[in-house]
This record gives sequence, C-alpha cells and structure tokens, in this order.
Amino acid sequence: MPIPGALWHPSPNQGPRRDGLRPELVVIHYTEMISAEAALARLCDPGAEVSAHYLIGRDGRLWQLVEEEARAWHAGAGEWLGRGDVNSRSIGIELDNDGKSPFAAPLMDRLEALLRGILARWSIPAAGVIAHSDMAPARKVDPGPRFDWQRLARKGLALWPESPGDAETPLQASLDALGYPDVAPDLRLAAFRLRFRPRHEGPEDATDRALAKALTRQG
Repeated sequence: MPIPGALWHPSPNQGPRRDGLRPELVVIHYTEMISAEAALARLCDPGAEVSAHYLIGRDGRLWQLVEEEARAWHAGAGEWLGRGDVNSRSIGIELDNDGKSPFAAPLMDRLEALLRGILARWSIPAAGVIAHSDMAPARKVDPGPRFDWQRLARKGLALWPESPGDAETPLQASLDALGYPDVAPDLRLAAFRLRFRPRHEGPEDATDRALAKALTRQG
C-alpha cells in the first residue's frame, strides 16, 4: 500500500527484490526533466524500463510509484560497500530538478519527512542515504552540486563531516571504507567532491583526505 500523503501512481517497471534482499540504502536522484509530470510519464513508461519508489515535485507533491517492499529500476549498474544489485538493496527517490537550479524548499521539506519514515521503517542509518553519483561515479552526477546534503545531515538524515580527520590517511582507503566503487581514482575523487566539496577542482589534497577520514568515523 502507498504511504500516507503520497499520490499512488503505480509504475509497471518493477519486480521482486532478489535473493531475499531488503532495503539498506536510499539513493537520491534528480529527474533532469522539464516538469514532474514529464518525469512521472517516463518513470511509468514500459518502454523506458526505469522507475523509482518515489517522485517529489518542486511544489512538494509526492507520488509513490512502487511499494517499498518491491524492487524499482532506478540505480542501474554500480555498487556500494562492494555489493552490486543496488536496486534490490535500496529505495529510490527522484527529485524534480533540472540539475542546474537550487532544490525548491517545498521539495526539500517533503524529502525530509519522507526520509524520516523510510529510515525508521527499514532501520537504515544516515550513512545509508547516498547519491546516485556515489554508487555509479563513472556514469552519474545526480543529484548534483546544488543539492543540500548539509541540511539533511543536520536532521540526522545523511552524513556530513563534523570536523576534519587525519589528513595522513590515504584517500583511497577512506573511500573504500565509505563504500565508493572500485573505479579509477580520478572518478572516485570527482564523486566524493561532487557531494562534499562541490565545484572544487585540482589534484587530491589534504582537505579531501581529512574530510573523507572524518566521514569514516561517523558512518
């Protein structure tokens, strides 16, 4: 059954979770489309073969497309903490945003409320709320540099470094511990910065290492 407050709009693009897996992650996406209605149509198009559990409009409207117990098709190829089939291990949330604009306040308010319920229902820790770009750094950049991860972290709904850690710890070791996939170091660095140091460029530096190490202590 849909959760209270959600508009039920079932997508055919779903199936059972595989191998008895249950949600242990929440993956945040942006739609990069002209409207929530356009995104809704695509997420429910059998030919598109893509879906998500939830879609949140810029005005705060919430649609549920797939029941949480089922497997939505939102994550694609990628992994987290060394494990694949992220679709079977996660709940996907699509946010109505073009990838360039700030995320609307009504959308963020609704997202916070939705996340609180999901994390409580499935006993998912804040560390389990990740970006699509985190688990697929070679392919994806959403929800992008404009997304306010610090806001979620202040509410206990995501991770954000509280204070710098040891800058001597190798960055790749910290990224391994956090869960980033085993891809090229430059892709991992770009994905990490996209979330925790938006728009910062250049070679890996001491700040990257210190922030990553701090996050390993919080997760």
